[in-house]
Amino acid sequence: MLKQIGVLCLIAPLAACTAGGFGASKDSPYAPGVAYNREDVDGLLVGHRLMQAGQYELALNAYTRAARDEGLTVDVLSALGSANLKLGRLGQSERWLRAAVEEDETFVPAWNNLGVLLLERGENGEAAQIFKRAFALDSGESDEIGNNLRLALAKLENPSYNPQQEQAKLVRRGTGDYLLLQTPI
Repeated sequence: MLKQIGVLCLIAPLAACTAGGFGASKDSPYAPGVAYNREDVDGLLVGHRLMQAGQYELALNAYTRAARDEGLTVDVLSALGSANLKLGRLGQSERWLRAAVEEDETFVPAWNNLGVLLLERGENGEAAQIFKRAFALDSGESDEIGNNLRLALAKLENPSYNPQQEQAKLVRRGTGDYLLLQTPI
C-alpha cells in the first residue's frame, strides 16, 4: 500500500501539467496544458496586423502560411502582392496583384493596389485606368480609391506633379475596417 501511495505522489504532479489534469484550471499554480484541438491562427489576419504595424517581411511570411493553409485565394494573392509592394519588390508584387485580378475581376482591393504599384512605377495612364475600374466596382463608396484616382489623373495631366504632396494608399478587404497603408511614390 505504501508503495502505491509513493507512485501516486510521483504521478500526481505530472498529471497537473497535462491538458485536463489536476492543474488545468485557471486558478491552478501549474501551467495549463496544450489544447491540441484548437484551430491555427488565421494567417491573413496575422499578416494584416503585421502590415499595419509596418512589419512587412513578417507579414509576407504570414501570408505565405495562409497560402499554404487556404490555397491561393484572391485574398491571399492580393495580400502577397501588397506585402511585396511595401517591401519594394515591384516585379513580384505585380505578378501577385495581376493574378488576384485574374482570379476575381471584381475584387476591388487588388485593383486599387495594382494601381498604386503602377503609380509607383510611373505608369500613370494605366494606373488611372485601373483606379477608374476599382472606383466603378466599388460604386464610388471608398474615399481612398477616389483620392487615388484623382492623384493618378493629376499625374497624368502633369507628369511633374510633386508626389510628396500626396501619396496613394493601399487597401484590403474588410467590412468597416479598411487597412490603409501609405506607400512612398
